[in-house]
Amino acid sequence: MVKLEEMIDFLKTKKLLYVEDNPEARESTLGVLEEFFTDITIAEDGVEGLEKFKNNEIDLIITDINMPKMSGLEMIQEIREFDEDVFILVLSAYNESGFFMDSIRLGVDGYLLKPIEIEQFISILQKITQKLKLKYESKHNLNLLNQYQEAADASSIVSKTDTKGIITYVNDKFCKISGYTKEELIGKNHNIVRHPDMPKEAFRDMWDTIKNKKQIWQGIVKNRKKDGNFYYVDATIKPILDLNGEILEYIALRVDITDIMDQKKQLNDLCANSKNMLVAYIKIDDFYDIERFYGQNIAIKFEEVFRQTLLEYMPEDCIFDNVFSLGNGEFALTRDKENCFETIDNVIKNIKNFQKKINHNKIKIEGVDYDISIILSLSCGEHALEDAKYGIIKLQTDDNSSFIFAKDLSKIEQKKAEKNLKIIRMIKKSIDNSTIVSYYQPIINNQTKEIEKYESLVRFLDEEFKGYPPNIILDIAKRGRYYNKITSKILENSFEAIDVLRKDVTINLSVIDIEKKLTRDIIYDFLQNNEDKAKKITFEMLEDEDVKDFTIVKEFIKHVKSFGVKIAIDDFGTGYSNFERLLDYDPDIIKIDGSLIKNLEYNRVSFSIVKSIITFVKEQNIKIVAEYVENENIYKILNTLGVDYSQGYYFGKPQPLEYYKTKLADG
Repeated sequence: MVKLEEMIDFLKTKKLLYVEDNPEARESTLGVLEEFFTDITIAEDGVEGLEKFKNNEIDLIITDINMPKMSGLEMIQEIREFDEDVFILVLSAYNESGFFMDSIRLGVDGYLLKPIEIEQFISILQKITQKLKLKYESKHNLNLLNQYQEAADASSIVSKTDTKGIITYVNDKFCKISGYTKEELIGKNHNIVRHPDMPKEAFRDMWDTIKNKKQIWQGIVKNRKKDGNFYYVDATIKPILDLNGEILEYIALRVDITDIMDQKKQLNDLCANSKNMLVAYIKIDDFYDIERFYGQNIAIKFEEVFRQTLLEYMPEDCIFDNVFSLGNGEFALTRDKENCFETIDNVIKNIKNFQKKINHNKIKIEGVDYDISIILSLSCGEHALEDAKYGIIKLQTDDNSSFIFAKDLSKIEQKKAEKNLKIIRMIKKSIDNSTIVSYYQPIINNQTKEIEKYESLVRFLDEEFKGYPPNIILDIAKRGRYYNKITSKILENSFEAIDVLRKDVTINLSVIDIEKKLTRDIIYDFLQNNEDKAKKITFEMLEDEDVKDFTIVKEFIKHVKSFGVKIAIDDFGTGYSNFERLLDYDPDIIKIDGSLIKNLEYNRVSFSIVKSIITFVKEQNIKIVAEYVENENIYKILNTLGVDYSQGYYFGKPQPLEYYKTKLADG
């Protein structure tokens, strides 16, 4: 594997042609490409891409498939007539499986799924970099075959055949990847490793090139192993000529590019071409913790050993055809349902026993035993893969289940996705039309009963949002990447409100959002540009168990406090909040969770919890706010217990800023 620094240095000297017609996809992908390439030529369709290729010296092409004027495949075909060796990567979506065999015929060097995942992209680039160097070596090896056969054997998968295609020599690497012994291969036709997916036209072209034209043929070939599994090679085949120019034999050097032909892509293509696939999707529980605690090398070995474990414990009554290693502790087993003669009830029974056996096993790596625990999602039918993936997502949010039969689950999730998309469009419309506003709810000093501050609460004014609680909208906005814009708007509203209300303003922030640099930068800019008002701001932190790096959060708190900002912890006393977090956040204020306050009158447990919180927090010299104060009796209890501030409908509902402007104007 090429080292990352070496790869980047190598690619910085190469010229890239990037062809993409979608402006948003182009802008997003360029942000990734510019980390690796200095010289990037951009084209917006196949026609422009072909023209720029002809007029520039290009080392590597990354292209979309579906484009106006000329598709990516048409452009590649035209380019191949000018240059057979330029390296080409294809960007494809999950629904673009029809082009796969055509792209193999055209000699595409690899595939990337949209949107680009940085880990996948680096892996492919490393192998492409290695491939560039290996191809250079291969050309020299072919010119000086006898002198450098040992070097070729060490770096390539090598075979020789006679003029009729009968194998006369294979090296150890050929045997290792194919699963056959030398005795099983020598004397056989090369068709022994031919995969039925490879089109006959590809081999006709190959034989025409090496036999009739007596030229070198290069291309990507899908082969079949002895056990039925498949692998991909980048093959270079050369006819060996005598002094009279007659063919003596053929020699083939190959590079294993199965990893470049991303297994996720292979899995997707396989399932897309089947109407009745059986898919078992497996995820190793807490794989992220394994990788973080033991290191990446152990995690990689863990996956390798685990894959063998899957093969060993495969159900005998319904053996799966393929095992896909998908990374991040995820695997998929597939079989065409028509070739599995069990009822689905028996399949479920067998797969559960299979899961049970694995969960009672251990993996031994470098003398250490590691416990295995997996969650498993099974589905079958036309949408088996999508169903199984959604099943894994569902299991990850359910601590009580480790298995799910997920058939038709994708249809249910699709309806949710359509609803989310509808809300995302509504949010974008609200941002464009400036119909996102802040409402302000008073917070009362319990001793004076006077308004001491206000909490800024986001509201969406469009009629379409009726029936959607703000927290649901905000949660979808976070996942739809519009939350930063909403945060910016609320900050703008809140700083403006300070002048009108002439009081402090509290602004809600999700702790998980603070991990995002863009959100932090927006907040820092507002504080720097409004230093005179910063001391009147309180950031009310809503905790989240998915926070990955508390160091970032603590640094954020320290930085904003330097401006005079106060920090409050929201919903204290339930959920993820705990007393230990007080040490991490060093808050000025805690807000007791409303579910405790609204039951305070009648629930002795709630009363005891609130009393304990107050006793502890008072000792730390931290102020206390109680929300959901709905009546005078609750207020009196809180006041007696020593709570500093109250917030709730008893003192006032959230109102727009215009309401307070009018009220203040009326005196």
